[in-house]
Amino acid sequence: MLTLRRGLAASRAFRRFSTKPHLIPPANLTEGEKLIYDKLTDKFLPSELDVQDISGGCGDFYAIKIASEAFKGLSTLNQHRLVTRVLKQEIEGIHGLQVKTISPSSES
Repeated sequence: MLTLRRGLAASRAFRRFSTKPHLIPPANLTEGEKLIYDKLTDKFLPSELDVQDISGGCGDFYAIKIASEAFKGLSTLNQHRLVTRVLKQEIEGIHGLQVKTISPSSES
């Protein structure tokens, strides 16, 4: 019975988290920006997400701003680690990544 209760509680928590509306990506994203945007959206269901190629269009440096419930209770360092793990493959091919994460408690 204890296992069932935990399963139900986890199931309810997942449903609450997963029912957030998905963001619609801006139409003007480059291929690299869209790839990063899609990966982060799939993993974190963000309430806010901005991905921008700040290398002048060559795809070597990206700035990311992301707000997600997934970051709640985590230090900034651990929030950034989560993002970079998701983008590990993409990071191997670029020169720089600027990440700003926002947890629900720090949103203003």
